[in-house]
Amino acid sequence: MNEPFALSAEVKHEMTDQIQHYFFNEHDEEIGQLKATLILDFFLKQIAPAVYNQGISDAHQFLTDKLEDLFTIQK
Repeated sequence: MNEPFALSAEVKHEMTDQIQHYFFNEHDEEIGQLKATLILDFFLKQIAPAVYNQGISDAHQFLTDKLEDLFTIQK
């Protein structure tokens, strides 16, 4: 399976640990590493592209605003 976003093994492990803690603390349910990994993969595939694209859009707008500022002060 192609991962939508390449994460280091360390980051992926940390995220799956956080998912396991969330399920235990919020739903009083212990889930294993496999289930946490599947949940992470699902959210990376379904949600991460929209978040990533919004970040790109925000960065584009920020840079556009800064370039307009530069052109405004140009002599």
